[in-house]
Amino acid sequence: MTFLKKMSMALLASAALALASVSAQAADRVLRSSDTHPDGYPTVEAVKHMGKLLEEKTGGRLGVEVFHSAQLGEEKDTIEQTQFGVIDMNRVSLGPFNNIIEETQVPSLPYIFRSVEHMHKVMDGPIGEEILAAFEAHDLIGLAFYDGGSRSFYNSQKPIKSVDDLKGMKFRVMQSDMFVDMVGALGANATPMPYGEVYSSIQTGVIDGAENNWPSYDSSGHFEVAKHYTLDQHLIVPEVLVMSKKTWDSLSPEDQAAVREAAKASVPYMRELWAAQEKKSEEKIRAAGVEVVSEIDKGPFIEAMKPVYEKYVKSEKLKDMVKRIQETQ
Repeated sequence: MTFLKKMSMALLASAALALASVSAQAADRVLRSSDTHPDGYPTVEAVKHMGKLLEEKTGGRLGVEVFHSAQLGEEKDTIEQTQFGVIDMNRVSLGPFNNIIEETQVPSLPYIFRSVEHMHKVMDGPIGEEILAAFEAHDLIGLAFYDGGSRSFYNSQKPIKSVDDLKGMKFRVMQSDMFVDMVGALGANATPMPYGEVYSSIQTGVIDGAENNWPSYDSSGHFEVAKHYTLDQHLIVPEVLVMSKKTWDSLSPEDQAAVREAAKASVPYMRELWAAQEKKSEEKIRAAGVEVVSEIDKGPFIEAMKPVYEKYVKSEKLKDMVKRIQETQ
């Protein structure tokens, strides 16, 4: 991104934040948080909940206002604005960080987690804390991990029942080299693009489909234009809540501790909302007549990922992290 474009985006974000800041807020200082998902989505509601907890913990010194629905831009752009300090906080999938922070590549690996429960055990423990700590070197403070569900392929063309069915198809992926290579290893063609462009791209045939979890497949409306969903569950990538280091450094140690505590305390709340939303979205999508392929042999999918692991898990640090995750019971 050019310097001029970065400055333009910073000015646009600043204008949006200034306009929104007139809304009534009880806190003395309101931290501005970005999310690409719509109002009511579990991640959005979790950050709102974190803000309430933060107000209580700081006696009204700090609060949070969430700018949902990509009001401040798509994830890649809001990451940069958070690094600049224009945006105070940001809820983002780990995928867009893969090209920036090496450690985020490991929990983003296909089939690295055996289940959502396995992911929770890993990300709630020492490995998760190690990954959060890695954000600081990139002008961000990692606060907590939220659920992103298991991601599976959906498309407008045909039911996918095997790896062979993917060959030659065009799928949108997050803007991450690893996800591009993952789709390529399965014989399909990856098209990185912002989340907000996916619906029209499927509708007009620019791409055949994309990959995501039940709630996102639902809330985006993608199920309306891509009526074949295969539960291959190739990714169980956590979401991360980060704060601008510039904002963090402006807080007292007491308030920094309150931010961390409020963020961690919002995680169980988010997971409760997420479980309920997953169930609700699945019921809605099945009722809409989407063809869901539930039973699939994951063996060939996992086997196809060997080149991806070889390419991205090169350093001894990352190899050790993969080993520790696989050994976590």
